[in-house]
Amino acid sequence: MPLFFRKRKPSEDSKKRLEYQLCLSKEAGADDILDISACELTEIPASAFSICKVLQKKVFILHGNELRSLVPKGCSITSLATLKVLDLHENKLTSLPDDIGQLKSLQVLNVEKNHIKTMPDSIGELRLLQTLNVKGNGLRQLPSSMGQMSSLRTLDLSENMVKELPKALANIRTLECLTLDAAQMSFPPASVCSAGTEVIQRFLCTELGLEYCPPSQYLLPVLESDGSVQTDCVDGQEVAWQSKFQDYEKRKEQKQQEKLEFERRLEEEQREHTQLFLLNNSRKEDILLSVKQEQERLEQGVTQQQRVLDAERQRVLSQIRLAENSISSRISCMLLENKRQKKSTEFLQALEEDRIRMEHLTAITQEEANSLRKREIAAAMQKMLSEGYSMQLLQEACETRRQSLVTETCRSLESLDKKFDQVLSLQQLDKTKAIAHILQEEEMQKAAFEALQLQRDSMHGFIRNQIRLIEDELMQLTKLEVKRRNLDTENLQEVLADQRAALTDLLQQLLKQKDQREVELREVLAEMELKSDSTQQNYWMIQYQRLLDAKPLSLRMQEAGVEEDLVSLLCKLSAQHYLPVMAHHRITSEALRHMTASDLSKLGICEVGVQKALLNWARERVSAPPQEASKAFPQEEEAGPSQPSAPLPSPSPPTSPELAVTATAPEMDESPGTSECVVCMEKEPQVIFLSCGHVCCCQVCSDALQTCPLCRGDIVQRVRLYRN
Repeated sequence: MPLFFRKRKPSEDSKKRLEYQLCLSKEAGADDILDISACELTEIPASAFSICKVLQKKVFILHGNELRSLVPKGCSITSLATLKVLDLHENKLTSLPDDIGQLKSLQVLNVEKNHIKTMPDSIGELRLLQTLNVKGNGLRQLPSSMGQMSSLRTLDLSENMVKELPKALANIRTLECLTLDAAQMSFPPASVCSAGTEVIQRFLCTELGLEYCPPSQYLLPVLESDGSVQTDCVDGQEVAWQSKFQDYEKRKEQKQQEKLEFERRLEEEQREHTQLFLLNNSRKEDILLSVKQEQERLEQGVTQQQRVLDAERQRVLSQIRLAENSISSRISCMLLENKRQKKSTEFLQALEEDRIRMEHLTAITQEEANSLRKREIAAAMQKMLSEGYSMQLLQEACETRRQSLVTETCRSLESLDKKFDQVLSLQQLDKTKAIAHILQEEEMQKAAFEALQLQRDSMHGFIRNQIRLIEDELMQLTKLEVKRRNLDTENLQEVLADQRAALTDLLQQLLKQKDQREVELREVLAEMELKSDSTQQNYWMIQYQRLLDAKPLSLRMQEAGVEEDLVSLLCKLSAQHYLPVMAHHRITSEALRHMTASDLSKLGICEVGVQKALLNWARERVSAPPQEASKAFPQEEEAGPSQPSAPLPSPSPPTSPELAVTATAPEMDESPGTSECVVCMEKEPQVIFLSCGHVCCCQVCSDALQTCPLCRGDIVQRVRLYRN
């Protein structure tokens, strides 16, 4: 079934017929008839009104069209004032114009088979109207003004819904034929209506108190005087009627003589007219021949154009059918989707009921869950503090032990064991005190939060990882340099020295950044402490729990689906904070290859260095072989826990390429003498000398040195290596 309908246009034959009739009516010698019937018109052309007005047409035939109104916009009914016959049957008229009474010369009006429901009151002004046909309409009543139609002879009201006739119809003395549906009439009764026109007129005259006169007494004056009937007859005065009849006989004889004289003159004029007509016919045949030739040429062109239009229409119809089929398929899909949505709605309602029931059950146990949660947080904080404190005590014990080994090398092992036991006992006591007061002291909670903050801060973890990589690099360079000196080779010494100097400078920068980051975190902690409400309970415990629950499970699951190489690249660029963005938009290396910097900016990746690195990595991954692409970005050591998203406003890590450190020194196999302190030859190297960058001494031996044992350079700073 098509979804759209277009307004039906008149056919080509109808257009041709209309043009032909309009042209024919304008020709010289044309009769007084304008026939534009069966032209599929929805309104009368304005040109037809002009023709009727200028050429004073007498007959206007419009039947078999689709007219809805008699007078179009911009036209006046006075243009039809010369009409005597107006044929409008088989149209779609719903009413006649209110000013139809201006057609004073109208004698025949045919509006059969239309949709007219009411007749205008001005219909009574048509004093010369002799025939009125309103058969097959929707009339329910007639206006009383119809009684003024003094020349009406035939009136057809059949196939309407008229049940009562106006009494004023008795004033129409010339009415000879009245056709109506007698079975449905209520006034006059059906018995009267079925008896004929004369009985109906007698009944109406009786109702008005008038004497009935047959139409023949009024008909001759009407015919002779074009319908002008004298309405001042006096009932019961026979003398007046006889005198009038004698006058009528005299006028009739006079008219007969005038008629004979007129016929004689008419015969002479007809002879002249016949000669002119023959001459006109010869000219008309020549004109018609030329018109016919032109018509044939036009018809050929129209036929050719019609073929083109038919082909175009077929193509458009095929496209419309395809569009309708696609729309039908879409509608069916929408209906199926609507059914699925209804099922999903029912399922969601069931889930909502279950959720409400679960919330009711959860509300009952909420208080107990809160208390258990608080205990778990306290236990986690206790564990964190105990581990940090134990590590600090161990470091202090190790430092004390190393100092005691330097200052008191002659003490026995028993004294060292006793001191160590004392340290352990002190540690145990301190641990017990910390566990006892951790839930009550806000300072302890703050210390635990600060420790967890340092541990989970991505910037701090990134700097630690970079420092660890540089330390490993410096150790490898130092081993390589010691090995080359043992082998008495001087090759690549300058290269190693340049690399070591560069790594040393970078290590100093990272140490400064680490200290600066710790200062920033302490400032953030101080700001949080100022913002915290003094009356709020367990403030630091709540912040600790927020750090633990910073990243939701769904986000962690999405991040787990990101490519490992892409995650490694983000870690290398210190841009782990963009990992949730990449996971949420499901960005892969293939997608990155087709993206630009503006696309990354729209996703929220605004740092220029990170954008260029990601785009270059995607292109190199496509162009490089699989093995080389896997080696392009070696995996670093795993950093600390994921970066917290609340409540700390951590700044974005630097994206400078100088901080992306990778191992550049050649790997060395462990051999005797390359991983030992160059002073005592017993322990592993544990200290980095700055600013030379050598890793060649243990902690104990480095305390007594002022210059580097390898390069004899002054020691500006010592950096202790911590191994997990």
